[in-house]
Amino acid sequence: MQSDTLIGGEQNEALFSELPELEEIGVNPAVPEKLLRERFAKLERSIPLTYHKASHEFVEYFIYKKASFTRSMMEKMPLYFPLFEKTLQKHGLPAELKYLSMIESGLNPKVISHARAGGLWQFMPATGREFGLYQDAYIDERFEPVKATEAACRYLKQLHNIFGDWELALASYNTGPGNIKRAMRRSRGTTFWTIYGALPRETRSYVPQYVAMNYMMNYGNDHGIFAENPEYQIPNDTIHINGYIDLVAFCNNSGIEFDELSKLNPSITKKILPDRTRDFVMRVPSVKYTYLVSNRSVIMDSCTRKLLPAGTMLAVGDSTRTDSLGRNRTFPYTLAANTTDGEYADDEEEAEVTTVRRTKKLSHTVRRGETLLSISKKHRVTVAELKKWNRLRRSNIMKGQRLVIMKQVKEVVPSAAAVQVAVAPAVEKEYVKSAKKLKMKYHTVQQGDTLWTISQRYGLPLDHLKKANKIRGNDIKPGQKLIISS
Repeated sequence: MQSDTLIGGEQNEALFSELPELEEIGVNPAVPEKLLRERFAKLERSIPLTYHKASHEFVEYFIYKKASFTRSMMEKMPLYFPLFEKTLQKHGLPAELKYLSMIESGLNPKVISHARAGGLWQFMPATGREFGLYQDAYIDERFEPVKATEAACRYLKQLHNIFGDWELALASYNTGPGNIKRAMRRSRGTTFWTIYGALPRETRSYVPQYVAMNYMMNYGNDHGIFAENPEYQIPNDTIHINGYIDLVAFCNNSGIEFDELSKLNPSITKKILPDRTRDFVMRVPSVKYTYLVSNRSVIMDSCTRKLLPAGTMLAVGDSTRTDSLGRNRTFPYTLAANTTDGEYADDEEEAEVTTVRRTKKLSHTVRRGETLLSISKKHRVTVAELKKWNRLRRSNIMKGQRLVIMKQVKEVVPSAAAVQVAVAPAVEKEYVKSAKKLKMKYHTVQQGDTLWTISQRYGLPLDHLKKANKIRGNDIKPGQKLIISS
């Protein structure tokens, strides 16, 4: 989804460097033009598969020069295509868009391009946040296949609404709608092929690559390329993580291979999750789930740390489903979210509390004349920290750029007596009774507020905010009161 990428990470750059060596289609091409035209026409559905010499060149490129890449894509189709097809259908989008991720990322959910685009659908950090993909030093939802695919579908639908043309929408996914509009003004063209000469070279190649990959996934076998080792999703269950956890220790004590855990949870970018983690849904192999549940206390004691005497940082079974043992566990998403209508405490009521220090995520929008040094002084942090939090290699920043700032703040939390009962389902009623005493924080929606901007302001996951307020869609109105529970 950025202009200097062809196919995933190091693979992208390798392919990009070879593009100038693509051979011109001669009088007698290896694959007959007539055959390609006929097959393109058979495959074409909602998105045009226009025959062009560039499309022809890429078909032969994927057959003869990059047969290993083509084979790899065939092998990974069973792993991701069911998800892609389901999500595309949900959004009413053409099923053939599933081939786009092959061009974007090589179906590698953790790939990052040198322009910092990441994940299966290669979202730039800012665009990812715009579409609700949370990112910090430990979690990057651009790498989470389900959420990234959902975001990509929404973005593709938005681009198609802008241009009303799928070839232009695909090109704008690569280079941005602004560049496409400028090319249209310069060339006075209205289709991809009439603005072709005004586009950046890599964007000119983007749509032909998509056409070629669509062809290869349907006719690759006819050219002697087959999936030798197809990949499938690892059967998995989920647990909720709250607070610090050492994932290496977790794996060592639960018998789970760390590489397998990483594959199931590509959005985790470190070997730990920090103290501030709240209700992170972590996938674990189903074959280990029964053992994990049976030995939960011992396993979690070995890899977590407690901030309060009795321990408020818990990891328990998923509350939204029946687990492998056939039991349905309860888990308080937050103390507020687990209550029913009418059970929220009055603003004047308070429970016994303890003060702890936690890290809060803030956002700073760069103003004219600001530098990393001036921003670091303003927020009392170091330049090195600013670079680390925002993955900046250099000190150059631009006006309007959003920077993440992690601040240590003091927070009043419920005492152990109020929270400890959440561990034992047998005393769930006592837990709800204690939860009613908690003082709630609210945000009154202002004109221009969105759920995403509010979640960023308070350092909350978007899903957390929506669940706490029982919001299914994304619509909010000025004057509406939202529960803020971090």
